[in-house]
Amino acid sequence: MSKVIEGAVRALEEKLDGDRVNGSVRFVIENEGSIRVDESGVREDDSEADCTLRATRETFEGLLEGQVNPAAAFMTGRLKVDGDMGLAMKLGSLLT
Repeated sequence: MSKVIEGAVRALEEKLDGDRVNGSVRFVIENEGSIRVDESGVREDDSEADCTLRATRETFEGLLEGQVNPAAAFMTGRLKVDGDMGLAMKLGSLLT
């Protein structure tokens, strides 16, 4: 597991603070790997999910640090969403 993915898994676990997601979301961080968030928690995983979010490492780190608004990132094309948009919005609200 890359250090970026390892750090992102820890950061997402802290951000979610025990909250669980109903469904599955995969974060694809360009040139780094994928993270899955589902009812079981957060882990490195590249399997298909109900919703897939794609971003650069910089955008993803900005989302986790609260410096990048998820909706603004989506509207400007820095965050791409495939699949269940409602699930993406739910996760976005948990991250802010």
